[in-house]
Amino acid sequence: MPYKTLEIGNAELIYEQAPKTDHFYKGYSTSNERESNVELFDLELIKQDIINHFNTKKGSRVMNPAFGSIIWDLLMEPLTDSTRESLKEDISTICTSDPRVTPIQMDLTEYPDGYLLEITLLLNGTDQSSQLKLRFDQKVGLQVQ
Repeated sequence: MPYKTLEIGNAELIYEQAPKTDHFYKGYSTSNERESNVELFDLELIKQDIINHFNTKKGSRVMNPAFGSIIWDLLMEPLTDSTRESLKEDISTICTSDPRVTPIQMDLTEYPDGYLLEITLLLNGTDQSSQLKLRFDQKVGLQVQ
């Protein structure tokens, strides 16, 4: 018994109707009160999420004590080999925990009042990359440069 061929629809028409978007990710941030537009897209959104992760002291988040960074506990410690390894592991864990990006390069520099962290992030599935510079200061706190 032969099978019948059924035409379901024009495949080209289906692809043409698929919505095209300029952005992969969309989110909102209220961290900058002076900014009127609170929408963030793609790398800017991801960078804000990473900043929020670093700005949270590990153990201070309710119901998720593993979230956050130990950098605030080690900020006044001298940068010994042990401290450097702990920071390197913490920074690597935070930067690789976001599945939307891949950290290409991470550099940590010590200065008299804290650390300067420079991260280059690659948006997965694209050729878009961006650099994030975070300055952890004992007196001022976290500054994005």
